[in-house]
Amino acid sequence: MPPPEKLVGIIGKTNVGKSTLFAALTLAPVEIANHPFTTIKPNIGVGYVKKKCVHVELGVRCNPRTGFCIGDYRFIPVKIMDVAGLIPGASKGRGLGNKFMDDLRQADVLIHVVDASGSTSPEGHPAKPGSYDPVEEAVLIRREVDEWFKSVVRGAWQRFIRHVIASKKPLDLLAQNLSGLSVKKHHIVEAIRAAGLENKKFTSWSPEDVDLFAVKLREISKPIIIAANKIDLPGAEENLRRLRERFGEENVVGISALAEYILRKAAEKGYIEYIPGEPGFRIKDNASLSNQQLRALRLVKRNVLDKYGTTGVQELLNKAVFEKLGLIVVYPVEDHHKYTDHAGNVLPDAYLVPRGTTARELAYMIHTELGKTFLYAINAKTGERVGEDYVLRDLDVIKIVAAAARR
Repeated sequence: MPPPEKLVGIIGKTNVGKSTLFAALTLAPVEIANHPFTTIKPNIGVGYVKKKCVHVELGVRCNPRTGFCIGDYRFIPVKIMDVAGLIPGASKGRGLGNKFMDDLRQADVLIHVVDASGSTSPEGHPAKPGSYDPVEEAVLIRREVDEWFKSVVRGAWQRFIRHVIASKKPLDLLAQNLSGLSVKKHHIVEAIRAAGLENKKFTSWSPEDVDLFAVKLREISKPIIIAANKIDLPGAEENLRRLRERFGEENVVGISALAEYILRKAAEKGYIEYIPGEPGFRIKDNASLSNQQLRALRLVKRNVLDKYGTTGVQELLNKAVFEKLGLIVVYPVEDHHKYTDHAGNVLPDAYLVPRGTTARELAYMIHTELGKTFLYAINAKTGERVGEDYVLRDLDVIKIVAAAARR
């Protein structure tokens, strides 16, 4: 049993390209239209983070049971959710705000899509490029998310504070009251520290303290990365620079969701060879493509790939999962000499696990009984036997040895 799937939420105001990004990441059929509120129910699909596969280092060829390999790269599945579009006032229920916020609770990390060209109004209507400021858009939408988070935490706080004096484990009680936000106890501890409240009794927290804690909890439990979309349109390059200046280089990725969607669909149909995240593609047979299709591919190459290096979409997902969530990749195996499972599949599974995960915790992720009967683990790369507290490293290949296996 693999570790619980992480859920990447795609948010933003309407008509900025959220559904196109979702379609590019998942190749799932969704409605893509040039009007507000195309997405009403959340679309949920599977996308893939890209990582150089450990088979390159080990000199073998893998045959994954989940995900897939292309060349030297392993593509590992993650869940993607495209939620209903936001408008100003969503945190107070305006538009589809209440529905949006209910969907948002489930996400582990948020990709906020903004129109880097400034060609979408606050209500989600098309406009001339440069008509609106994407920096202001990013600030307003983030404020909506934080306001919603504060309102939920305030309500939970009232329930919590009534019982905190009688509780011997107030942190556990607070985590229980906030469980609807899909936050963990360690998120709460980190948020208290980030808010500078670790030395202040819960009963002494002011309303301002609660709000500050709520914002820090959102930042830690549901970090946001900005996808500056439509980078091929006029004015987008300068706005991309301004977004990075305002939110930090590490928190903003320039993308063309449409370009990536075109490339992935063309590759799916066998028209081109394309590895997501790569700076180019190869047309297999010009004769099989219409003039319109060839023109679309030339525009993608000239306006996106030649200018920015990639469409940015794969980099965006990788940053969300590997940097924002701090996940690493480990490969559990049953035969540490051949790197196989019981059926002979080479490197069958690639697990996305948090940094700091131990060997015993990995055993529990594979199977509860394996965790309970854990004896030791073997680092397949070195042949070294390691104990339950061994902290896994990125691209480790690990065999778990349990008591049941000795029978």
